[in-house]
Amino acid sequence: MGRRKTPEERADEDRRYTLACAAASDAEFERFFTDPNQSIRNAAALNPDASAAVLDRFADDRFWSVRVAVAEHPSASRETLLRMVAGEPRKRGVVYHAARNRLETDGVRFDEDGHPVV
Repeated sequence: MGRRKTPEERADEDRRYTLACAAASDAEFERFFTDPNQSIRNAAALNPDASAAVLDRFADDRFWSVRVAVAEHPSASRETLLRMVAGEPRKRGVVYHAARNRLETDGVRFDEDGHPVV
């Protein structure tokens, strides 16, 4: 079991979470790309004001929930979504399926191997 967070640490996380939800410009999102708390990065990726450029950077996050938030975000670019479905078929998971669902909704077809037909 990990160390308990102090009230000050919890307050700082609450503050950062609020800032992630309220960010409105690319510059305001910059601090969240490296935030140590996954839920704060996830909140930033879910922010409706996140631009396609911001979402493209969050698409490389190490945690799958942040990448799924990008795949489901209406501002994610087609290029970002295509990059998210590229790669080794044996490593496909929830991120691949979320991006594929979004692309199929936008009219992209996939071949029998699961690769987009562009």
